Amino acid sequence: MSKEDPFAATGKTAVMQNVHGTMTFLLNYPPFNLMDTHHLAFMVEHCQLCFFASGESIIRPQEGPVKHFYIVKQGLVRGERMLAGQEAPETTFEITQGECFPLAALIGERATRTEHLAGKDTFCLALPRADFARLFAMSAPFRDFALRGVSSLLDQVNQQAQMQAAENLGSQYSLDTRLGDLAVRSPISCAAELPVRVAVRHMHEANVGSIVIVNSDNKPQGIFTLRDLRKVVALGEVDMDEPIHRVMSSPPFHLPSSASAFDAAIAMTGRHIAHICVVDQERLVGVVSERDLFSLQRVDLVHLARTIRQAARVSTLAALRTDIRQLVESMMAHGASSTQITHIITLLNDHTVCRVIELCIEEHGDPGFPFTWLCFGSEGRREQTLHTDQDNGILFEADDAAEAARMRGLLLPLAQKITLGLAECGFTLCKGNIMASNPELCLSRHEWDRRFEQFISSATPKNLMASSIFFDYRVVWGEAEGARKLFARVLDKVSNNTLFQHMLAHNALEQRPPIGRFRDFVVARSGAEKDTLDLKKQGLMPFVDGARLLALAHGIAECNTLERFRQLSTIEVIDAKDAAAYEEAYHFIQLIRMQQHQLQDRQGLPFSNRIDPDILNHLDRRILRESFRQAKRLQASLALRYQL
Repeated sequence: MSKEDPFAATGKTAVMQNVHGTMTFLLNYPPFNLMDTHHLAFMVEHCQLCFFASGESIIRPQEGPVKHFYIVKQGLVRGERMLAGQEAPETTFEITQGECFPLAALIGERATRTEHLAGKDTFCLALPRADFARLFAMSAPFRDFALRGVSSLLDQVNQQAQMQAAENLGSQYSLDTRLGDLAVRSPISCAAELPVRVAVRHMHEANVGSIVIVNSDNKPQGIFTLRDLRKVVALGEVDMDEPIHRVMSSPPFHLPSSASAFDAAIAMTGRHIAHICVVDQERLVGVVSERDLFSLQRVDLVHLARTIRQAARVSTLAALRTDIRQLVESMMAHGASSTQITHIITLLNDHTVCRVIELCIEEHGDPGFPFTWLCFGSEGRREQTLHTDQDNGILFEADDAAEAARMRGLLLPLAQKITLGLAECGFTLCKGNIMASNPELCLSRHEWDRRFEQFISSATPKNLMASSIFFDYRVVWGEAEGARKLFARVLDKVSNNTLFQHMLAHNALEQRPPIGRFRDFVVARSGAEKDTLDLKKQGLMPFVDGARLLALAHGIAECNTLERFRQLSTIEVIDAKDAAAYEEAYHFIQLIRMQQHQLQDRQGLPFSNRIDPDILNHLDRRILRESFRQAKRLQASLALRYQL
């Protein structure tokens, strides 16, 4: 008998003497709280309790394939790894009570790549590898967690968020529902030569708001709706006995049956339409109307967007901001992801901005030449939450400096009126004056080009900060071609300037994720922000800054952070698994931030991105910590890539 056997026997006895207590402990932590009782009992009965003194090694790469699955019962475990270019090992993660390790090594039947050390005196439950394999085969929740890690827990978090939001709404409808499950399966259709009068009679008899015009192969050629009918009657330009193809909208917008309710909602809102054809293999299989979509959800997104675009006064738009806040609550209750919700908020904000511009032009007068309204920052990335301020500018075409000055003189009073109108609608005036009413941000395309060239050629701290704002931009109103040409030049200049990339990388490492070596989260220790951390600056911005840098360096014109990661993965700049992990982490931090904003809004408190992590439940804390670790991994990869 080896000298380790008595210790193993003692550890086994300690567990067996308190099986019930150990199971009760484990039921507080995922994935164990999802497992069948008899599977959990099997695991506990085959575990032994092990003690590791502070600083003691638990498993090391040089020991070969790992022999046990560990669960921290008390204490702290640190993962340390020697990274390229470093003389001392770096702590890459920390594992606390209720968490487990090393899943990837066990599944791969290999050695761990990281040394696991006791961060302080620590007790672990140890399950032998053979019993781990049996448990893996028996328990589906355990197997899912072993294969997917913390990402498997996001389903629980999303369900919690949905249930919390649904408490005020009483609805369980999901925006992920397929259109094939929503669409009218036998849509009203007709041939192109059918008289308008007869087509309207068919719509009336079927009590529907549209009729689809199809050819002999049932391929949609156009669509005629009640809105089209009102236009025909009001204008009186078409005889009701003329063929329907004279007045139909062609071609009709369509989506496949595999598309989701969210896809349809976004399409209806963006295109100002109330009906979508559902088409598979070029054949009409159904029609979804806004009534079909939103009577089930009680989320009248299309109606709200239409009301915004038809508002007669800025004061009306301001009043509609309350409806947008209620809509966000409703979307969360219907299972929308944080990315879907930020997309919707941005879409409705875009409609509001466009309508404010139109109303101000009607009141102030048209300047007499075209201009483009740009948005920067989170709005430029389509990542807005309810808490947003103004980051905007104006772009126009001018032949020379004198003409640019003349046009600017005409635009600035209008821009001032627009920014004040937006402030009335809840878009806070930018404290840094990054607004179109600032003469330095109301520029011709050539002036913008010179300014961007200065950012890149002279990478001062001020210019680096400016590039992190202005290089996330898009067109909200007006012609987009000038802005597209401008950004194409930015991409060309950045991709050929390694010094600027290096400085951007250095800048991207300034906001460190708030996790420490000896505690879960690093929070402010004094002042009004005591015991809190900043979800936006410390959590989201490392992902935003990293994605921007890599996208600019590799010629990617997309500004949305998650889309940047997807495209970077496609061209193999980053690993697909890393891109997926970054996306999940970004999703979760944004979700926690949005939940906080919703709570602040309900309580009448000012919006803040700071949160006390102690108010979160154990699951949310665990995933938030893992999300910050992913941000830290991204920064480590940037440091290695740019030798920082």
